[in-house]
Amino acid sequence: MAGTLYLVATPIGNLGDLSLRAAETLEQVDFIAAEDTRVTVKLLNHLGLKKPMVSYYRHNTGTRGEELIARLLGGESCALVTDAGTLPISEELVAQCAAQEIPVVPIPGPCAFVNALAVSGLPTGRFTFEGFLAMNKKNRRAHLESLRGETRTMLFHEAPHKLQATLRDLAEAFGPDRRIALCRELTKLHEEVRRTTLGQAVSYYEAHPPKGEFVLVVEGAPPVAEQAPTLEDGLALVDKLQLEGWSTRDAVKEAAAACRLSRKVLYDRVLARKKES
Repeated sequence: MAGTLYLVATPIGNLGDLSLRAAETLEQVDFIAAEDTRVTVKLLNHLGLKKPMVSYYRHNTGTRGEELIARLLGGESCALVTDAGTLPISEELVAQCAAQEIPVVPIPGPCAFVNALAVSGLPTGRFTFEGFLAMNKKNRRAHLESLRGETRTMLFHEAPHKLQATLRDLAEAFGPDRRIALCRELTKLHEEVRRTTLGQAVSYYEAHPPKGEFVLVVEGAPPVAEQAPTLEDGLALVDKLQLEGWSTRDAVKEAAAACRLSRKVLYDRVLARKKES
C-alpha cells in the first residue's frame, strides 16, 4: 500500500505560527523532503524532532521526484516543506502522485501573499498572484504591460535590492495614482504595512532604502464601462443575418434582442433604408 505525501506549510517568520497539526505531521512521517535541509533542521530543532531529510527544490525535481515517488510507492510517508510558507514547489510532485494514485494531503498554514492581501485594505474578492518579476528590465516591463488592463488586485513578491526599480516600472505601467500596499517582513520583528500610491512609494523609498522581503499588493485597473450597442450595430447584425438567409422580420427580431434595441425602431430604420436605396 502506498504511503502519503503531506504538503506542510511552515512559518514565514514567526515559529509560533506553525500549527499543531503541522507539528504532529512532521513528527509522524517517515521522512521529510525539504527545499533547504539547513533551514528545515532549525524548525525541527525548535520542535525537538530528528527526522531523515532529503532535498527537493526547483532544480532537482526531475531526478529527486522519481526517488520520492519510489519511496512513497514503497509505503513510506513524506512531508514536503519549503523554506517558509505554503509550498510553491509542489505541483510537479503532486501531479506524479496523482498519476500513481498516491494520496496527497495538504496541511494548511502560513502564506505570505494571502496575509498581505488580507491586510492590504485593497479588494480581496478577485486577485492574481504574479510572483517575482523578472530581473531583466525588458522582460519585467513586458510582464507589466500584459497586466495593464488587469482589473483584479495584483500581488508580487520582491527583494529589497530590486524594490525601487520595480516600483518605478509599476508606476510607469499603471500610473502614479494607483494604490499599493507594501507589506514588509510579515510576521517578523520589523513587520510593516505601508498603504500608499505608486508615485508616493517611489518617492518614499528613494529617501528610505528598503530592507527586508516585500509582498506588493497593487490595486487593479478600473473596469472599462461596456459601451451600449447602437442602432448602427443593430443594422449591421440585420445585414449579417439576412446574408445567412434570415427573413427581414426574423433578422430584426433577433438583432433587436441581441443589441437591446427597440424592435419597432430597428424595423422602421431597416424599411427606411430600403426606400433610400
